[in-house]
Amino acid sequence: MLSYQHGFHAGNRADVLKHAVLDLVLRNVARGPRPVLYVETHSGRGRYDLTGTQARKGGEADTGIHALLNGAAPSGLEDWLKLVRERTEKDYPGSPALALARLPASARAILFERHPAEFKALTDNLGADPRVLIRAADGYAGALKLAPRGHEQILVLSDPSYETRRDIEALALWTPKALKRWPTGMILLWLPLFRDGREAEFGELLAEMGANLIAGARWPVKPADTSSLEGTAMVGFRIPEADARAGEVMARDLEALWSHTA
Repeated sequence: MLSYQHGFHAGNRADVLKHAVLDLVLRNVARGPRPVLYVETHSGRGRYDLTGTQARKGGEADTGIHALLNGAAPSGLEDWLKLVRERTEKDYPGSPALALARLPASARAILFERHPAEFKALTDNLGADPRVLIRAADGYAGALKLAPRGHEQILVLSDPSYETRRDIEALALWTPKALKRWPTGMILLWLPLFRDGREAEFGELLAEMGANLIAGARWPVKPADTSSLEGTAMVGFRIPEADARAGEVMARDLEALWSHTA
């Protein structure tokens, strides 16, 4: 599907958990002894203006990042929130910009984005960084063609739009291939939690595949809410145990906060 544009949802509660967990992993892998290859299968435009027309149309950031910046935030999110404050709401870092902010000069980043407008914006926003290669191609197929150089540690993020049930099916087919392709690679998947529970079987499958990070958080849904979502999750493979535990604590704390402030 090429209709999805993340700008309408940037900074929402799903972004909060996704970016907080990703930032935790990025900061620690950046301190490791090995150079890093960072890959995204669905990159979007990289950074977002939360005051712009797209973001303000649904106002999803109001209950997401704005609520954390303007009120109490769970412990453990401080480093990520500090970066967001420094960038200001006109330059909210999506996952590609977050990765480039955390990774050292020795890192490489390969970003895939098929949507023409999003690809152009991604190129305009981040293409000048010498560490980055941006490709207008299918991220699933393109990523599987990549291999780390030498002693690189590969970290892959996949967060498709889930516009249709086929997106879950595609990720279910891709994930075992990715685990086999990169036997020591770290893989992070974003998983929406739907009100109809359509992701439940896939979540069970991921656990059976050996996911060692399962960080999910739900929020109260009002009767008049037309959104199909009621929560968000990050699922990770081969994530360092300390990071996996910290990510799961983040999710629990966010769920408690969202329940309290509903």
